[in-house]
Amino acid sequence: MHGINLPTVTVILTPALLRLFPTAEARSRVSAASVDHMLDELDKRWPGIRDRIADTSPAIRRHITVFVDGERARLDTPLRDDGTVYILTAVSGG
Repeated sequence: MHGINLPTVTVILTPALLRLFPTAEARSRVSAASVDHMLDELDKRWPGIRDRIADTSPAIRRHITVFVDGERARLDTPLRDDGTVYILTAVSGG
């Protein structure tokens, strides 16, 4: 994607992901065309984070929800400049 102006989004990670990746930032800026591409970019910064969010089928894992600008997203969801992406983990308890 060299030479292409990619959208830059703010990515917000949950505390559960931050515990798994202590050097990760709760809020970070990423330039990417889609959720899938964004995960590749995050994985360059924090190796292994993509595997925690997406499986090899490829799809977002069942216990993870990704929202792009307030809408539930899939890997092929496009990103828009200055958008916001939330990556949420399931909460369970009793």
